[in-house]
Amino acid sequence: MTTITETPQNTNTVQTEPKRAQRLIAVASGKGGVGKTWFSIGLAHALSKLGKKVLLFDGDLGLANVDVQLGLMAKRDLSDVIEGNLGMARVIEHHTEGGFDVIAGRSGQGALASLPLPRLQEIVEQLRMILKDYDAIIIDLGAGIDRTVRYMSASADTTFVVSTDEPTSLTDAYAYIKLSHAAGHADNIRVVINQTGSEKEGMATYATLSKACQNFLKFTPPLMGLIRQDKRVREAIRAQALFLTRSPNTETAQDLEGIAAKVAQETLA
Repeated sequence: MTTITETPQNTNTVQTEPKRAQRLIAVASGKGGVGKTWFSIGLAHALSKLGKKVLLFDGDLGLANVDVQLGLMAKRDLSDVIEGNLGMARVIEHHTEGGFDVIAGRSGQGALASLPLPRLQEIVEQLRMILKDYDAIIIDLGAGIDRTVRYMSASADTTFVVSTDEPTSLTDAYAYIKLSHAAGHADNIRVVINQTGSEKEGMATYATLSKACQNFLKFTPPLMGLIRQDKRVREAIRAQALFLTRSPNTETAQDLEGIAAKVAQETLA
């Protein structure tokens, strides 16, 4: 069993961010390769199937790949906004099959990955402005815990931290939660355990993470849901296909739709 070791932290925190916009959902992970972008896409699709109007925003500045996983040939993307050529609303693309909107990023753009704080603030403010047109905006953040990820997560109403049962994934997820807690933003965090072999294994993984948080941070992030592993997920990604369309009658699809229903009830109501 994975054990996370840490020196107990001072639990005093300082709230530094202004009131967060409603229905702005960030999806983060301490480590890459845990299915974060796949989950973001699946959540957008599942919420759309529930009748919600959703915008999926590729917030992985510099290494964007939402459009790649969707097989979407975006005519415009976030770089047009950052360069001042277009407003945020002008770069929205519609994914017809999924029934949700997308703002694509631009992969390989170092300038996007190192935006100064004022520009990041402008991006968040523009997202808040168009939020009135949606039930939810899902921000697919980059993997890791850099300044851009932390700021955009803190600006969201809710952040889903995606982890698997791998020790490195759990350790990095804990590090992400620890930094958020130290900055006073832990209350908006929810945990998603992905690629679990079974419900029992998934609950054990969450127990390991929550125990570390409780022991060292005196805080336990709520569990949003578990998603069971299925080899058809990788097949769908390779085919640039929506999993809920390609494999709707699977336990994994049920898990994903269950999380979406919970989001609709608890976050978007």
